[in-house]
Amino acid sequence: MNFCRDLVDAAPPEALALIELTRAGERREWTFGALADGSARLAGHLAAAGAGPGDRVLVMIGNRVEWVLTMLACFRIGAVPAACPEQLRAKDLRLRLEIAAPVLAVADERNRAELTAAEPACPILWTPDDRLWRSGERAAPVELAETDPCLVMYTSGTTGAAKGVLHVQRWLAGQRLQAEHWVGARAGETFWCSASTGWSKSTRNVFIAPWLRGATAILHDGRFDPAERLEILARERVATLCMAPTEYRVIAKRTRIPALESLRGCVAAGEALDPGAIEAWRAATGVEVRDGYGQTETGHLTGYAPGERVRPGSMGRPLPGVDLRIADGEIVVDPATVPTFFHGYVGEPPAATDRPWHTGDRAEADEDGYLWFGGRNDDIIVSAGYRIGPFEVESALGSHPAVVEAAAVAAPDDERGSIVRAFVVLADGYAGSGDLARALQDHVKAETAPYKYPRRIDFVAELPKTASGKIRRAALRDRA
Repeated sequence: MNFCRDLVDAAPPEALALIELTRAGERREWTFGALADGSARLAGHLAAAGAGPGDRVLVMIGNRVEWVLTMLACFRIGAVPAACPEQLRAKDLRLRLEIAAPVLAVADERNRAELTAAEPACPILWTPDDRLWRSGERAAPVELAETDPCLVMYTSGTTGAAKGVLHVQRWLAGQRLQAEHWVGARAGETFWCSASTGWSKSTRNVFIAPWLRGATAILHDGRFDPAERLEILARERVATLCMAPTEYRVIAKRTRIPALESLRGCVAAGEALDPGAIEAWRAATGVEVRDGYGQTETGHLTGYAPGERVRPGSMGRPLPGVDLRIADGEIVVDPATVPTFFHGYVGEPPAATDRPWHTGDRAEADEDGYLWFGGRNDDIIVSAGYRIGPFEVESALGSHPAVVEAAAVAAPDDERGSIVRAFVVLADGYAGSGDLARALQDHVKAETAPYKYPRRIDFVAELPKTASGKIRRAALRDRA
């Protein structure tokens, strides 16, 4: 197998593969023929710089076409990209360099200061540099086995130091499962995954999932702006959208969502999406946001099929063929049934595939098999003997019009052991006060079991998050 040969090179060369929206406001269209030629020439430069099958290449490029070209170039010659988000600082990069031990780095000039400060022990090719993909010899695609190394991803570091997650070549073909049964992009349509490069969701859904379904991908190099996001959706006639729950939530709270007549499907993953945001998007567009769940190690595991009726607050059911169950409140999966299950952590023995994989994430299943996320094992709040999932509190708070985002953690308490402490980001037009705090507490009592209400509420400008947008509850627990 070879992803570039079998999909990119084999596509009609005139077919539209990618719409690039630059930070400067330019719009560029890329055909499969242009990407095949550019990635082949870039692969030649990578090979000339010493990268070959199995060699790791650190990639630190934003949402630019050079990121796509570099990933494809690596896949073409069997090199193993280790993609890093642009938000990382020198200390973070130093750890990732130690994990991956790359023979080469390809990086965006705008990240030169941080990457240079990390002191990589390998040469660096800097982009943008058109010569890397417009000139030079084309490298031929190499034949790869499904168990050959494919790419390294890094865990988000929500519960500890980041780890390198090694996937093998079957991971690429395995994306067909979620592309068909969750994402649901269609041939001839436009698909947009807004994830930043360097994270699991961006790697599998910015271009791989839509191309497997014959759709055109959008690559937008810009900061999150609700008004701009909606303008692009309308202008580019996006049919299927994949965004982080926070993005759906903030747009719903701060901007009027237009009808978006071309929009046919919406999906979200990364953290559970509250019912209020789902309802806001449904009311405006007629489209329900289909939540889903997965891990960097496993790939996508659950979701709603395109067109399936959503149960707001639920992350759907296991994808077809995936053996997933809830054991003692924890999500457990059979690795042998997951086509995107990882090979193992870099520097550690291979992951066992003959015994269940314990995700460390908590959930409940209803009578029809729909799953309801309950947070990480170490996020559970135990107060006066009650076990409280933070998402239950956050969802209740998020349904109040004053709240844009909320995070709930345990705070020490002499009598109860712990209490629920909430950190709340307010919508425009609201100011934090004792009266508002009490109103939010009463609101939570009315929305869910009263024992779950936050006994302390802090109003904050923003919540600490990983670069992939997940709330860093560990940082909030330290603060509490």
